[in-house]
Amino acid sequence: MNIVLHQPEIPGNTGNIGRTCVAVGASLHLIEPLGFHLDEKSLRRAGMDYWPLLDVHRYMNFREFQEQNPGARIWMATTKAKKVYTEVSYGPDDYIMFGKESAGIPEEILVEHEETCIRIPMLPSIRSLNLSNSVAVVLYEALRQNGFGSLEREGSLHRLQWRG
Repeated sequence: MNIVLHQPEIPGNTGNIGRTCVAVGASLHLIEPLGFHLDEKSLRRAGMDYWPLLDVHRYMNFREFQEQNPGARIWMATTKAKKVYTEVSYGPDDYIMFGKESAGIPEEILVEHEETCIRIPMLPSIRSLNLSNSVAVVLYEALRQNGFGSLEREGSLHRLQWRG
């Protein structure tokens, strides 16, 4: 699985998304400009000590992303979509793209990808969900559809044993 962030603005959101990607083995693709620095000091300050474990890729713009990932199937998460994120079938190598916190994915990109635009249902009075929450919701649906791959599906207690 691949998560794509188009011009993310808030380092905390990108940090949370990066941590989720590390937890599930997904790659993170960042399309510039970013609203923050990715230097070691900034990452440490944002609590992103796991960043070295992340498979992260950076691109100058959406065109460069497309050129470096030819043929990629890209699901575009947007509040403007007609399809709900659970109504599509995700493949294990798909890309799920999210826009910047203040404006989402530019409409110039969306109109070229109408068939792969997806949305998370919510009340009409709400503008959008938090970016890192949205990524988690859609990513885990995609992982569920693909049997969770090699992810651990069963946990254990640290000090006690389950009774059943």
